[in-house]
Amino acid sequence: MIETRFHTLPDGTRLAYRHTPGSGPALVFLPGYMSDMAGGKATAVFDWAVAQGRECLLLDYSGCGESEGNFAEGTLSRWAGQVVCLLSDLCVHGVVLVGSSMGGWLMLLVALELPLKIKGLIGIAAAPDFTEWGFSDAQKQSLAAGEILYEDNPYGPEPTPTHPAFWSDGQANRLLDKEISLLCPVRLIHGQADPDVPWQVSLRLAAALRSADVQVHLVKDGDHRLSRPQDLALLLQTVAALPGD
Repeated sequence: MIETRFHTLPDGTRLAYRHTPGSGPALVFLPGYMSDMAGGKATAVFDWAVAQGRECLLLDYSGCGESEGNFAEGTLSRWAGQVVCLLSDLCVHGVVLVGSSMGGWLMLLVALELPLKIKGLIGIAAAPDFTEWGFSDAQKQSLAAGEILYEDNPYGPEPTPTHPAFWSDGQANRLLDKEISLLCPVRLIHGQADPDVPWQVSLRLAAALRSADVQVHLVKDGDHRLSRPQDLALLLQTVAALPGD
């Protein structure tokens, strides 16, 4: 078991991470909203990397998991900046970003910030622009007015909060309404039984990407988490087959 370490950001926040050295490009897993590096998909990628001698980095955003900070202060811009900082300080060579749900949006923002460092992207139920298509007009009006939105959480006992700062920052970072100027290989895995992120979002993302090397794998009976043994096997097959230099 590779122990959790902490990286101090310029603002003093200590981010929790796990890192194993190895051959490149490094695999970097970006969790979803209110998730962390202890999840099944992140752990599966990390364990596979260790077994294969591949460099791999897991991390918790500020306010999530073992990292310091207040979740209510988290935004896409802030978390993307934290990922960029970690990649710049810990990963010398190129990286492949693996983003789950919101992490699939973050991987795009990070890749646009560090295009020369990114050798590939793998989205798992990627959810770019969900602050736009994921909320009703009434909900967006409440968030725009500064109200915290609470929704039923199918994955835990506590309701899921959306804070106004997160929502407004997400609206300012929408990507699907224009070309996304990334040229690296991209693989998108999406369950067609996903109740949270419509699988058509992955098709929209594939169309928006400038890269010609984009493949979408739809899993007919796959849910949002895609954490069943067969889903994890597909993820690891995708990781292993992705071209990289």
